[in-house]
Amino acid sequence: MTHTGTGAVSAAANQRRVAFATIIGTTIEWYDFFIYATGAALVFAELFFKPAGANIATLLSFATVGISFLFRPLGAFLAGHFGDVIGRRAMLVITLILMGASTTLIGVLPTYSQVGMAAPILLLLLRILQGVSAGGEWGGAVLMAVEHAPAKRRGLAGAFPQLGVPLGMLLASGVMAIMTGAVSPGKAFLEWGWRVPFLLSIVLIAVGYFVRRSVEESPVFAEIAERGRQTKVPIVVLFRKHWHLVILAALVFVGNNAAGYMTTGGFIQGYATGKLKMDATSVLLAATVASAMWFVSTLVAGILADKIGRKATYLIGFVFQALMVFPLFWFVNLGNLGGLYTGLVLFSIGLGLTYGPQAAWYSEIFPASVRFSGVSISYAIGAILGGAFAPTIAQALLQATGSTAAVSAYLLIATLVSIGAVLCLRDRRGIPLGPDHEAEQATGATVFGPNRAAEPVAAKA
Repeated sequence: MTHTGTGAVSAAANQRRVAFATIIGTTIEWYDFFIYATGAALVFAELFFKPAGANIATLLSFATVGISFLFRPLGAFLAGHFGDVIGRRAMLVITLILMGASTTLIGVLPTYSQVGMAAPILLLLLRILQGVSAGGEWGGAVLMAVEHAPAKRRGLAGAFPQLGVPLGMLLASGVMAIMTGAVSPGKAFLEWGWRVPFLLSIVLIAVGYFVRRSVEESPVFAEIAERGRQTKVPIVVLFRKHWHLVILAALVFVGNNAAGYMTTGGFIQGYATGKLKMDATSVLLAATVASAMWFVSTLVAGILADKIGRKATYLIGFVFQALMVFPLFWFVNLGNLGGLYTGLVLFSIGLGLTYGPQAAWYSEIFPASVRFSGVSISYAIGAILGGAFAPTIAQALLQATGSTAAVSAYLLIATLVSIGAVLCLRDRRGIPLGPDHEAEQATGATVFGPNRAAEPVAAKA
């Protein structure tokens, strides 16, 4: 038996089930999300927006990727409210089903040539539902992982749901590569092959549902519910007392999200296959390999977050990312696969180092009674500010300047914003997460207030 930071006891077997459930669930969620982004880069401009003309159609296609982010806060508000009131596990199951249903329906949508304007409108509506689901998914997954974990291993435990993002990207890119390269190459992919990855979601959703239903509720929420301490309107309390933490936590995410959506949002895939005339299957395979590196560096970041702290790990990652934003496109612009692989793989190291510690740090910033709302809304706002329109902005900068240097400068600015936010927050490693420690949790999270530092991790584990 292992003692958690909340005073609750959790069996090692249950912790393994939680880790497996969170990584499987987030992988499926983000597979769905990234399949759309890849489709936007490769086929949606042609199938749904062609009458607007080539350049505008591409911008509109990428814009639908971004518009869904505007609805992430809605998902975060809803999931945050009910996650703090009825529990973490129930919201995980609901968001998974919503995402899977939306993705599957995209796979059967008629195109513009078949039904006219109804096609892009339906596509956008389903993308909005994906955004609502994604906004609610992350908070529940990370809290299930972190709140079940011993204090000294929260960084690693929190990295497991984070691993679902590169795994989702790897799976999405891999399936798309198989479709473009083997199953439905050439015109067949445009005619019907692109639909298959979307339809596969219905199989994945069944697996995810079964796995997520098998885990126990978070011990922190179980304590809150047992004592009847649920906050009736957690979002109101969050913004009245902790609005500054929401802003800073969101800004921490901006740099990672803007950089990540150069690949996961489809910009580099579209740029490489369009401007550089590279083979689509080869580009997708390069993105798949880069996702594997992103996976490894995210896992390493979770381990480092427990060894040297969340803040130190973030700063190392963001410095590396800042150093790579220009070399990324220098390598890609070589126009060959060696350059593409090198640029994407090196860039993915920084993505993992600035993503792995996020779950643990976010969870330790907010008090237990509003934690689901806090982490979900911060994540959603950070995603809007960072990644929502990153591919669209990058495409507009490329069309306006004819150079990727402007795109790199944009990524550098986003990275520097996040470094500033990281420096404003304190590392809260080891702080108890349970409802008996709300006073400690509610103060000292920023460098501007009194330092209510947690005891050494070993004392809390």
